[in-house]
Amino acid sequence: MRRLLMISVAALIAGLPAASFAQYGGGGGGGGGGQEDKDAQDAAKKKARDKEWGDNQAPLPALRNAGPCPFVKTLYDAARFVQFKDGREASANVGYTGEIQGISAGCAYKENEPIKVALEILFELGKGPAAQGNSQTYRYWIAVTDRNREVLAKRTFEMPVSFPSGRDRIYKREMINDVTIPRADANVSGANFEVLVGFDVTPQMADFNRLGKRFRLNSVGALAAETPPAKK
Repeated sequence: MRRLLMISVAALIAGLPAASFAQYGGGGGGGGGGQEDKDAQDAAKKKARDKEWGDNQAPLPALRNAGPCPFVKTLYDAARFVQFKDGREASANVGYTGEIQGISAGCAYKENEPIKVALEILFELGKGPAAQGNSQTYRYWIAVTDRNREVLAKRTFEMPVSFPSGRDRIYKREMINDVTIPRADANVSGANFEVLVGFDVTPQMADFNRLGKRFRLNSVGALAAETPPAKK
């Protein structure tokens, strides 16, 4: 059975001139009228977000590849982290929250060399009424799968976060440059693999995400749970 090792590739990929990048986000898009308005709104949101969390880190390193990159995506059941005090789903019981807003990825490989993947993950993190203190350590994972079959490797990361006084939401970017996928030979392309990202969630959190529940403002300004209608 093939073994997959997670090793540092930052030193190996530095200085490679050619690049291959893919952008991945959390939401699905639709066509139709009003696309220009939607694009303008998305650009305005991105500008405001970049201003808030600061674009002061270097971009992903330039990577060179001889074929398609592995597909990178967020696992839906683990895309959000919503903590409830005493396990009760109520607005007053919301503790710390988090959501994966988007992922950028690049890969590099040639001949029969291992596939090297670099990720940049953008998190939106929040603090609800039941949060204790101003700091929280979030846990998230990155897994490599053999295209919807078996998990070849899974690695968990800790992300300590401090909320400035008076703020209940922040953005944080994580750079992971050390995902390596060995291949049997040069005929195995990156299209045979997937890289999944998600929060380390409890079964209750996973159910909450799976049902598409969220909190929204109602007519009197309070938070109320919302479950989307079932698809017909």
